This record gives sequence, structure tokens and C-alpha cells, in this order.
Amino acid sequence: LLKLINAKNTMEIGVYTGYSLLATALAIPDDGKILAMDINKENYELGLPIIEKAGVAHKIDFREGPALPVLDLLVEDKKNHGSFDFIFVDADKDNYINYHKRLIDLVKVGGLIGY
Repeated sequence: LLKLINAKNTMEIGVYTGYSLLATALAIPDDGKILAMDINKENYELGLPIIEKAGVAHKIDFREGPALPVLDLLVEDKKNHGSFDFIFVDADKDNYINYHKRLIDLVKVGGLIGY
């Protein structure tokens, strides 16, 4: 799917050990980027050796902590509007509507948000 839409700039909210993060990193081009957020860096670090072995760690910008403050900062800066080709959300279900309200500004026209 990521290759079909030529995704290059992506985001993942809720990384856990990084399984889907790895799949995304492998699918996007070598100069692609993933903004990855999770409240627990320890879980991400469990999968990090595999991400590094796959040679895709340079594509990942990991942020530890709640996603909403990061999203608020991104939305404040209008240059981020429409800048993400693909966004994957697998985080706290109670906040999905709050995430969506912000992500709708950040995803480009023709881009995808997956839940």
C-alpha cells in the first residue's frame, strides 16, 4: 500500500516494539522519514536491534511521550499541513477522535490515515 501511494513522509502513533514501524521503514524509500511516537521507549528499544539490522533506523524519528502535544506543535506550524503521505494510529483508543481532528490537517490530499 505504501509503495502504491509512493509514501515518503509518514507517521506512526503507538509503536510498541516496532513491528509495523519496521514494515513501514522497509516500504518507503531510503530517504523517507517516519515520525514515530509512543509513551514507552523501553518497548521500542526491544525491537530497535532488528530495525538497526535491517538498515532502516536512519528513517525513524522516535519521540517518547503522549502524542497529542507533539501533534499540537505540528498543527501549529502551517508548513506541516498536508505534509504526511501516510499516518498509522495504533495507540490509546479513547483518543482516536482527538488524534483524527489533528491528523486531518497533517495528511496530504490523497494521503491515508489508517487505524
